[in-house]
Amino acid sequence: QVQLVESGGGLVQAGGSLRLSCAASGSIFIFNFMGWYRQVPGKQRELVARITSGGSITYADSVKGRFTISRDNAKNTMYLQMNSLKPEDTGVYYCNLVRGAEYWGQGTQVTVSS
Repeated sequence: QVQLVESGGGLVQAGGSLRLSCAASGSIFIFNFMGWYRQVPGKQRELVARITSGGSITYADSVKGRFTISRDNAKNTMYLQMNSLKPEDTGVYYCNLVRGAEYWGQGTQVTVSS
């Protein structure tokens, strides 16, 4: 069983930066996929960035060049550095881990004002 806890969300002006953290209760050294998803009211949860166990990284086209996903195995923590934020980046950001089963965090709100 893995528990994921996100932090780092908040209110920021357009052009600003935030760094989200996802702390895992257990080791994240072994996993299939880890990633960040975003959801806004009335829309499906969408992939923002994902990293595989082999280190391959995928970004949504809308965040390429602005967001960076990374992980620190020693701290059992995954990060999402978000720069040049836009109002359309607003949403609840969820941490996701797939290791056989799929696990989700509770989400953290990111609001970007124009």
